[in-house]
Amino acid sequence: MFSKHGDTLFDPAFIEQVQQFSLKVSQAGKGGRLAEQKTPARGQGLEFADFKPYVAGDDLRAIDWNIYRRLGRVFVRVFEERQDLPLYILLDLSSSMFLEKPSRITAAKQAALALGAIALNQHDAVTLLPFSEKIQLSHKGLSGKHQLLSLVQLLEHGEQQDKTSLADVVQELSHFPLRQGLVVIISDFFDNHGIDSVVSAISLLKHRVLLVQLTQPWDATPQSLPGLTDDVRIQDCETGEFVDVQVTPEVLSNYMQAYQKFTDALTELAKMRSTGLLQLNASEPVLPQLATLFGQGGLRL
Repeated sequence: MFSKHGDTLFDPAFIEQVQQFSLKVSQAGKGGRLAEQKTPARGQGLEFADFKPYVAGDDLRAIDWNIYRRLGRVFVRVFEERQDLPLYILLDLSSSMFLEKPSRITAAKQAALALGAIALNQHDAVTLLPFSEKIQLSHKGLSGKHQLLSLVQLLEHGEQQDKTSLADVVQELSHFPLRQGLVVIISDFFDNHGIDSVVSAISLLKHRVLLVQLTQPWDATPQSLPGLTDDVRIQDCETGEFVDVQVTPEVLSNYMQAYQKFTDALTELAKMRSTGLLQLNASEPVLPQLATLFGQGGLRL
C-alpha cells in the first residue's frame, strides 16, 4: 500500500512483524469487552483471583465445596476479569511533521499503524485522533482484526495541516468522556507554547501515556544540517514568520542547551508518570526501533 506522496508506508511483512509484539498496561479500566488486559474487576474469566464468602445471587457453580466440607462455610471462587484496552492515538499532522526529507510524518504514520495493528490483533479498541490546532473527530473507534484495513485508510487520508497547539489539544482530550485507557501521542512535540505547557497538559490526563517523539539527526546537532552557513534566514513553517540568524558558536551552543532542556523535560515527564517514551529517528527504518522498544516481544506500561 502506498501514500499519495509515493512513500511505502504499509506492507504485509511490516504488519506480520509488529503483530508478534504485545502491548499491555498494568491495569485496564473497567467497563469494556472481555479481552486480554488485566483489570481490577472480578467476575468472568479463566484466571483464579481469590475467594469470597457466598452471598445470595452468586453463581452456584463457583462454590468451592472442598472448603465447605473442611470449614462448614460457603465460599465462591472469584476470577480475574480481563477486558479490552482503549487505545487513543493522537497523531500530529502539523506542517513541521511534513517538511523534511525523509519527513517525520512517514515514520509517525508507521508507528501509529504498528501500535494500532498490535492493539487490534489482541482485541483492543483503537481510536485515531489526528490533530494540529484541534483534534479531528471524524470516525468511530475500531475494534477487531478485520478493522486493520480501515486503520490503514484513515492514516493514508491524514493530510498536512497548519500550526501545532499540542498543549491545547491535550487539554481538550482531558475533558473528553473517555473510558480510561492508553493515550499515545505521536509528534515532534515542537509547540510555540513551549515544552513546559505541553508537559503540564499531559500531566492532566487520567490515562496511561506513551510518548512517541519523532526526531531528526540535526535536531540535537544543527551544524550537521546541509546548507547551514554563517548567515541564514529561518522561516517558521507553521506561522510563516522569518528571523535572520548569524550562526556563531555561541548561538549554536545556546540552541543545543535549549534543545537538551526540551528533551530532558520529556524524559522527566516519562519518569514521573511511569510513562513510556520512544524517540524515533525519522531518517532510520522504523521497525528495528520499535523492536528495541518492545524488547522480547512485549511492552508493559
